[in-house]
Amino acid sequence: MRADHRRGRSRRNAVMAVTALLAGGGGLVAVNYAANASDVTATTPTTRSAQTISCPDVKGKLPAVPQQAQAEVDRNLQLLDRQIAEANQRLVDTRGQGGPNFVQNAILGPLTDKRKATVDRIAIAIGRTAAKPTGLDALAVCNLGLDAPGTQTSGAGSTSQSPGGAQDDGSNTGQDDGSNTGQQGNGAGAAGQSNDGPTAADFVDITEVAPNVPKVRRQAGASTGAFTSRCGVNKQGQHNSDNDIVAPGVSNGAHHVHDYVGNRKVDFNSTNESLSAEGTSCTNGDQSAYYWPVLRDTTRQGPDANALGGGAEGNRGAILVPATVTITYQGSPTGKVVAMPRFLRIITGDAKAFTNGTKNANAHWSCTGFESKVQLTDKYPICPGGSKVVRSFAFQSCWDGRNIDSADHRSHVAFADANGNCARGFKAIPQLTMRLTYKTPAAPNFAVDGFQGQQHNAITDHNDFINVMNDRLMSQAVSCINSGRRCG
Repeated sequence: MRADHRRGRSRRNAVMAVTALLAGGGGLVAVNYAANASDVTATTPTTRSAQTISCPDVKGKLPAVPQQAQAEVDRNLQLLDRQIAEANQRLVDTRGQGGPNFVQNAILGPLTDKRKATVDRIAIAIGRTAAKPTGLDALAVCNLGLDAPGTQTSGAGSTSQSPGGAQDDGSNTGQDDGSNTGQQGNGAGAAGQSNDGPTAADFVDITEVAPNVPKVRRQAGASTGAFTSRCGVNKQGQHNSDNDIVAPGVSNGAHHVHDYVGNRKVDFNSTNESLSAEGTSCTNGDQSAYYWPVLRDTTRQGPDANALGGGAEGNRGAILVPATVTITYQGSPTGKVVAMPRFLRIITGDAKAFTNGTKNANAHWSCTGFESKVQLTDKYPICPGGSKVVRSFAFQSCWDGRNIDSADHRSHVAFADANGNCARGFKAIPQLTMRLTYKTPAAPNFAVDGFQGQQHNAITDHNDFINVMNDRLMSQAVSCINSGRRCG
C-alpha cells in the first residue's frame, strides 16, 4: 500500500507538467495538461480537451516599434507570455478549489492587472520616441475557455513549466531579463542590486529625449505666490524603514529605507501628539514630516548591507546624501487656495508601480539644465558632465475638505485636472512640490530603494508627507501664496 501511495503521489506530481504553446508576443496561449506520467515525456503530438486561458494578441496590435524601444518592448512581450503560462499553471494547481468566482477573482483578475501594467510599460517605451499607442488596456483582459478537441501538445519545441517552480506574479520580470537585451543586471560586487534591477536598459541619455513637458496656463485670479521651507538635506542621517502613514505601529513597514527632513523623529510609533512635540530641521519652525526612499550608489556597500529594509531586502549600496532639497508650496492656476488641515497625510507616487501600472505613478526624473524640457517617468537619466540627477514631486493639490487621511491614503486628496481645476466637492490647497538633486555615480550604478520584485525601477519613486505646520505658519503660507508673494 505504501509503495502504491508513493507511486500515486509521483504520478500526481508528474501530472502537473505543463506544455505551453506560446503564440509569441503576448498572444493567445494554449496550455494542455498531461493525463498521466507517461504523457509528460511524449515527443509526438497528442490531442486533448482542456480548459485554457486565452488572451488577446498584443504584439499584433502594436504600431511600428522604434528601434530605440525594440529591446524593452520585446522584453515585456516575453513577460506577457510568462504571465499567461504561470496563470495556467495556477489553474491546474487550484482545480476544484474555491467557489464559483474563484477563477475570476484569484487567477483571471490578477492576470489582467499584471498584463495591464506590462502593456502600459510597452506604450510608454514606444511613446518616448514615437506616438504613444492608445487602447492597449483593452488587450489586458483574458478569458477562460475550453480547447476544442484536436489541440496539439508537442513535447519537442514546447515551453515547459515544472511543478512547484517559482511563480511569476508580475512583480518580477525574470532573472534573465537583462540577457534578453544583451544587458546584464547591475550585480557586480556585494553592493550591486544583483538580478533585481536596474539594468543598463533602465537608463536613458537625457540629451536624446525629445521635450515632453506641457505648459499649464494660469487663469485670471490664479494664486501665483510660493512659500518655501528650508529643511536641509538630511546630512545627519535620519533614516528608517518604517512608514507611519501606510503601516502605523509596524516596524519595518516600508521594507525600504527612507530619508527624512523636517520633523526630527518620525517612525512607526509616531502619533499626531508626538509629531507636534518634536523639533524640526526646518529654519521656519515647520514641523512637518517629509520623507522619500533613499537613492543608493550600488558600487559601494552601505552600513545596512545585512539589515531589514536594506541589503537583507534587496536594497544594497551606500546611501547618497542629496546635494539639495527644495520644499515649496505653490498656488492654483485657477484661483485661491485654502489652508491644509494640520496632520493631513499625503502620499504621491506608487512604490509598486512596476507591477501595479501607471495609474498612481508620479515619478519625475531629469537633470539640472533639462527640467523645463524633459521629465522621465520609468527611466533613470544619464546626465551630461556637470549636470546633476533631479528627482521632483508635485503632490495632490485638491482636498475633500473633511478628512486628513483615508483607507487607501489617496481618496481624501486628488490631482487637479489638465486645466488646473479641482473636482466637484474638492478644494484647492497649497501644492507641495519637492526637488532633490544628486551627484550620482555613472549609470547604471545608482538605484532608488523599493520593495522586492519592483526591479528598483525608476517609476516606483514616491514621496510621503505629514503636515505638522501649526495654524499660524499655515496661515502665513496661504496668505503669501494667494497674494502672489514669495515667502519662507
